[in-house]
Amino acid sequence: MLVNRQLSGAGSEKDTRHFEISLGDSGFTFEPGDSMAVYASNDPQLVEEVIGAIGARGDEPVPVGKGQTTTLREALLRNYSVTTPTPKFLKAVAERATAAPLLSDLLDPEKKQELQAYLWGMEVIDFLLQHPSLKFAPEEFVSFLTKLQPRLYSIANSLRAFPDSVHFIVDVIRYESHGRQRKGVASAFLAERCEQTPVPVYPTSAKHFHLPENEVDIIMVGPGTGIAPFRAFLQERKAQGARGRNWLFFGAQRQKCDAYYGDEFEEMRRDGILTRYDCAYSRDQAHKVYVQNRMMENAAELWRWLDSGAQFYVCGDASRMAKDVDAALRNIVQEQGAKSPEEANAYVEQMKADKRYKRDVY
Repeated sequence: MLVNRQLSGAGSEKDTRHFEISLGDSGFTFEPGDSMAVYASNDPQLVEEVIGAIGARGDEPVPVGKGQTTTLREALLRNYSVTTPTPKFLKAVAERATAAPLLSDLLDPEKKQELQAYLWGMEVIDFLLQHPSLKFAPEEFVSFLTKLQPRLYSIANSLRAFPDSVHFIVDVIRYESHGRQRKGVASAFLAERCEQTPVPVYPTSAKHFHLPENEVDIIMVGPGTGIAPFRAFLQERKAQGARGRNWLFFGAQRQKCDAYYGDEFEEMRRDGILTRYDCAYSRDQAHKVYVQNRMMENAAELWRWLDSGAQFYVCGDASRMAKDVDAALRNIVQEQGAKSPEEANAYVEQMKADKRYKRDVY
């Protein structure tokens, strides 16, 4: 880890960080738009608590793959997920814990929603501490867990601009539930535990989300940490001397504390790299303003860009933002292009087919 810098300022509701990790002599290469997998390890303090709660020592051998074993402690640190309870683990708790009749009832397949509500903010350790009579043999315990998966982060730099490192922007997840402090596995790993140890990473290609030819205009919509690939896009286009115009829509809660990379983007605008830079800060006024509102405010110009062949990119939250942006896009095509709803939808679907509308949402 070369840089671990807080991007969010005083007054922000988030701990958003900029990380730079040395590529060393790895030989890794990537394109703007690609992601990097981070192979995080679990919180050592939580691992020790779990070991104690199941009545183990930590040095017992357990399987971690075909024909491979390691100690329970090492396996819980690096190989298994020790936070989210799996259905197999919940079933074992319900069968063995005399004080878990509610859980048994909720495991009925027809009570999926009630079970989700009950499990919100609960982790494996909660069940172990709530039911101290539960004891598991180490090998049996790990059989109830899933493998610890790498987390994918959009790469926030161009190798042309920073040839020796990879950059991320990450919201560090911390919250309290059921009287305990919780932490995101990978975000807390990066923020708290990588100062003196190597960071295991591996690049993954996202061919569907790469830049077009140099002369093609691009419109980028990236609120919050969704800004990551577009920082890389702009660095790349600057390094290449690309002739295409670049329009960026960014959104966050408050300008004074959440304007991630704002100084960099303002400099790019002054230098002529960033043709347009429109920001939506949702909490800076009585009514909330989002990126889709900024799109609608600039509908006529946005349509002119689209109509002349611009490519449209979206990165960030899939559940709400991406849907709202998609709806705004269709609305703009319909109104500004003088199309019927059916014609507007067909136009947007054709944009997708022509790979002019690209999304990296999660």
